[in-house]
Amino acid sequence: MHVSSPENSDIDILENGRTVKDVIDNKIKELGSMDNEEPFYVANLDSVYKRHLRWLTNLPRVKPFYAVKCNNTAAVLRMMSALDTGFDCASKGEIQMALSLGATPDKIIYAHTTKPLSHIKYACAHGVDMMTFDSEDELLKVSRSHAKAKLVLRIAVDDSKSLIELSSKFGARLVSVGKLLERAGELGLDVIGVSFHVGSGCTEGSTFKQAIADARHVFDIADLLGVQMRLLDIGGGFSAIGDFQEKFEEFSEVINGALDEFFPPDSGVQIIAEPGRYYVESAFTLAANVIAKRVVSDDMYEHSDGEENSPGRMMYYLNDGVFGSLRCIVFDPAHSNYEPYLHRVVESSERRYRSVIWGPTCSSSDKVIDNYWIPELRVGDWLLLDNMGAYSVSATSDFNGFKRAHIYPVVTAETWHALNFSQTFNNR
Repeated sequence: MHVSSPENSDIDILENGRTVKDVIDNKIKELGSMDNEEPFYVANLDSVYKRHLRWLTNLPRVKPFYAVKCNNTAAVLRMMSALDTGFDCASKGEIQMALSLGATPDKIIYAHTTKPLSHIKYACAHGVDMMTFDSEDELLKVSRSHAKAKLVLRIAVDDSKSLIELSSKFGARLVSVGKLLERAGELGLDVIGVSFHVGSGCTEGSTFKQAIADARHVFDIADLLGVQMRLLDIGGGFSAIGDFQEKFEEFSEVINGALDEFFPPDSGVQIIAEPGRYYVESAFTLAANVIAKRVVSDDMYEHSDGEENSPGRMMYYLNDGVFGSLRCIVFDPAHSNYEPYLHRVVESSERRYRSVIWGPTCSSSDKVIDNYWIPELRVGDWLLLDNMGAYSVSATSDFNGFKRAHIYPVVTAETWHALNFSQTFNNR
């Protein structure tokens, strides 16, 4: 069963035991019958729903504000709206998208500390009041264009134990928060809370505890200045795949303990977070087609493995690469463990060859994976990549004129009815 949403994106409702694998199989057959080998995603919305239930179980005090920048697929945003999350937006464009797909202004935080003046004015005109800052210059901009804003002071925290560090670019140092709060008061601005981000791919739960303690220190400074804060934003960077499979529960335990210590339930402080990859990382599977191949002799390489009877190194070219869906390979260290695998059945007796997999563009930097051992591929074969939901769709380009991968959202009938998706997807 298919249901069309206002964005002309069909939602495939899985009934009678149909699975995501069945959808991928059928889509590849369909494309083959039309001589079409364009790449595509299958987006499993049930995976998003399960992650949400896991969040509620492990972090019951923390309301998620989904980070739109991570994956801005319309079906995902509608799912988050149906789950009653908030939205973390970083620009006018993301605010427009969230509002158009059902978000209300009070459920949006404009979480960027360096905002264009026109974007602040847009937020003001559309009732989006909550926004972050980390400098006096940002306060001055806000005072001129959105005097009734509800400001959240972003502080720099120790993110040295994370794969992607952010505090070198964003966040006020603790020594400066007093002056910033005083300046906000002089400008008549309302500072309602504190935010931080420990970086993506955090490897130590103690980082969250220290950051929450730092936030408590800022609240205490605010109290001395007569500023009544009422919100704490613990940021994003959460993951639950690969090396982080078990860390979500581990970190949640640390976070809950720190919140109870520094911001107990009776403190009256609302706790929010900005998860992005946590929700979508495992929901998307990418299918890419082998459009070309060649064999290169090993003597062309300075470093040969010295294999006897080696036919050389196999070179394969996909119709998607690092300028498209696989851009995350280049700039996202938290997305380093990826293993393409053949869609067709592979016999255990099939020999594996040392291979290089390239993207389709004319750039030599468009390399998907090197020294990858895989059975010999044929032109027309399909490769699949799981866990492709984070910073893929939203970071892709159409460099060299190659089309972006189409997205086919699916959801089980059980989830469709349980969350009343017929209203979410058809009435907005």
